Amino acid sequence: MAAAETLKNTVEQFSTASNQAFKDGVEKSLAALAEANTHSKKNLEAVVASVTAATKGAEALGAQTFAYSKKAVEDQVAAAKSLAGAKSVQEAVELQTAWAKSALEAYIAQVSKASEIVSASIKDSVKPLNERVTATVEKLQAAR
Repeated sequence: MAAAETLKNTVEQFSTASNQAFKDGVEKSLAALAEANTHSKKNLEAVVASVTAATKGAEALGAQTFAYSKKAVEDQVAAAKSLAGAKSVQEAVELQTAWAKSALEAYIAQVSKASEIVSASIKDSVKPLNERVTATVEKLQAAR
């Protein structure tokens, strides 16, 4: 009977240990899955923030370009009217030169503004993604 009792205790201990190991494994797997889910959610939020920033930048660039184009057309019409009213070739050349100079200055200013908008948009778009990459690298280094 003692051998049967010992066998029974051994089987119970083995069964208890197996059940506990299985339970621990499931809990660790669920914790890892929850962590991966949280990580994926943060990654998705970063992508959404990045796309939102890029969209705002594109909208700002579009609005700026539209405003510039409208002003440029208005300036060209005004210049054409001025040229039509010129009383001499000398006056027409002076008017044309003045318009060309102002048009070039306006174009250079527009390119500068557009460059600033694009630069800021890229910076704002990349920031959330860089933060996620940094968080992932730190997590991987901590796991070592």
